Amino acid sequence: MESGTERPGVDTGVPSVARVYDFLLGGKDHYAVDREFARRLAARCPNLDFAWEVRQNRGFMTRAVRHLAREVGVRQFLDIGTGLPTQENVHQVAQDAAPDARVVYVDNDPIVLAHARALLTGTPQGATRYIDADLRDPDRIVELAAETLDFTRPVAVNLIAVLHFIPDPDPVVARLREALPVGSHLVISHAIDRPEFAAIAEEYQREMGVGALRPFGRIQGFFGRDGWEMLDPGLVPVALWRPEVPTMVRPGTGIFVAGVARKVS
Repeated sequence: MESGTERPGVDTGVPSVARVYDFLLGGKDHYAVDREFARRLAARCPNLDFAWEVRQNRGFMTRAVRHLAREVGVRQFLDIGTGLPTQENVHQVAQDAAPDARVVYVDNDPIVLAHARALLTGTPQGATRYIDADLRDPDRIVELAAETLDFTRPVAVNLIAVLHFIPDPDPVVARLREALPVGSHLVISHAIDRPEFAAIAEEYQREMGVGALRPFGRIQGFFGRDGWEMLDPGLVPVALWRPEVPTMVRPGTGIFVAGVARKVS
């Protein structure tokens, strides 16, 4: 909202997770308060190019969805914590590879809901739906998603840079893993706990009351153990998950790590 236009029900006095992310991606759906917050992040961590990190995180999502749709044959995607629509949304990537792919988006931000309803339209062969629900209520998500997705067939669940915004994600992810049939996939990215990134979490906590860096082993645990196997190259910085061109992660970067796991039993 570079023009300053306000939407009903949207608090423009405090930054929003979705709008800050949009700004860092180079989008237009944000307010001055979101831009100022992003600038404070940069000032607190001058050696971290957070906009680059966010773009790399988005690139991981795109590559993972494309791989699952094109190479693995997944035709159902559940994207939780969707954020504002931007270029190469999940349904566009999946349905470009497989026009019959079915995609359900989940978010609980009113501005995301307004944009999703207006912009997230899929192919005639497939289906694209938006659910207004909270990640902390996985039973409701599964129940509503089952109106569009068939949970007796493989589903890919995307949890892209969202788990670090809820205080206790382990039971939530466990419930989602339980609901998925064999052949399904979990696609997760998460901010990792390192001293040089602590100021990022501090700023999110101070302004929005959310945000938690977690250690590598804790993030690894979200993918499950018995009955799940990680796809190569495992849990790595987002820029290093099957890059399309040779990529290096610079020292002091790599705040987001990511991976994809498949349910095998």
